[in-house]
Amino acid sequence: MKSTPPRRRRLSRRPARRRKKPPQTPAEGEGDPEFIKRQDQKRSDLDDQLKEYITEWRKQRSKEEDELKKLKEKQAKRKVTRAEEEQKMAQRKKEEEERRVREAEEKKQREIEEKRMRLEEAEKKRQAMLQAMKDKDKKGPNFTIAKKDAGVLGLSSAAMERNKTKEQLEEEKKISLSFRIKPLAIEGFGEAKLREKAQELWELIVKLETEKYDLEERQKRQDYDLKELKERQKQQLRHKALKKGLDPEALTGKYPPKIQVASKYERRVDTRSYDDKKKLFEGGWDEISKDSNEKIWNEKKEQYTGRQKSKLPKWFGERPGKKAGEPETPEGEEDAKADEDIVEDDEEVEEEVVEEEDEEAEEDEEEEEEEEEEVEEEEEEEEEEEEEEEEEEE
Repeated sequence: MKSTPPRRRRLSRRPARRRKKPPQTPAEGEGDPEFIKRQDQKRSDLDDQLKEYITEWRKQRSKEEDELKKLKEKQAKRKVTRAEEEQKMAQRKKEEEERRVREAEEKKQREIEEKRMRLEEAEKKRQAMLQAMKDKDKKGPNFTIAKKDAGVLGLSSAAMERNKTKEQLEEEKKISLSFRIKPLAIEGFGEAKLREKAQELWELIVKLETEKYDLEERQKRQDYDLKELKERQKQQLRHKALKKGLDPEALTGKYPPKIQVASKYERRVDTRSYDDKKKLFEGGWDEISKDSNEKIWNEKKEQYTGRQKSKLPKWFGERPGKKAGEPETPEGEEDAKADEDIVEDDEEVEEEVVEEEDEEAEEDEEEEEEEEEEVEEEEEEEEEEEEEEEEEEE
């Protein structure tokens, strides 16, 4: 299909109409000199007011700038003082730290010196003990039982040795070695002096080796003696267990022997409870307390029956309560009769108490029955109400 070219808009050759402006009317009072004067006065007043505002604002601004300047100077001074104080504090902390480190070093040196002195004393005691052992006759016991030495926290020396750390043990080892192994001062020695020094060291080595051998043999002997003593103790405990009728190894173990709650010869399952088994080993305290109570009761009863009975005095030759025509009662019969009357009165009081308790129990039962009936009636009423509600819903 052929496309049709767009239509061109025809330009009209007619001249454009000019719109007429409305006639301008002169402003009211435009040519009035009074009006112009008033306008000028208003402008001058506004200018003066604005100048006053500007001058006041400049004064306020200058005051604020002065205050800000003072605050900045004060802040700068405070920063300087704070920096000086921080520097002094850092210097003081540094001095304190140096003093603490110096005190710790001095304390450590003192402890090392004290340890060295203790080790020196221990070494001297050990040497003296070894010398005394050599000089002493060897027929006596080859071991001694030393008393337990409680330490600072109630621990023995062996326990304190076990609780030491590796660093402490290494430090003590170094101190001990520094004391035992003395440095060789061989500077400026000739050949003869060096030979003498080597011979002296050789003799010292031989001496130490002999001491080591003696101590090893002594330790072997002590181990054998301890083993023999333990075996003797076991034999004594076995004899003791056999005397008591227990198993021979009952007392030689780590724990005490178990209690046998059933016979090992009965071929049936023990169905008794723990309480029943426990009663087998009770010491009869109930029987003892029962016997003691019975004994006290008999003593009190005898004391009561053997008391002195007081009789009522006669009134005009007759005892009160005696009826006319009754014969005179001897002394003993009166006492017996009085006892019987007392017993009868006690029995009557007991019967009255029992009757009152029975009546109270009956009243309680009646009240319980009434409460049960009330509860049943309430339940029935609730069921009826539920049924009525269901019927209404249906």
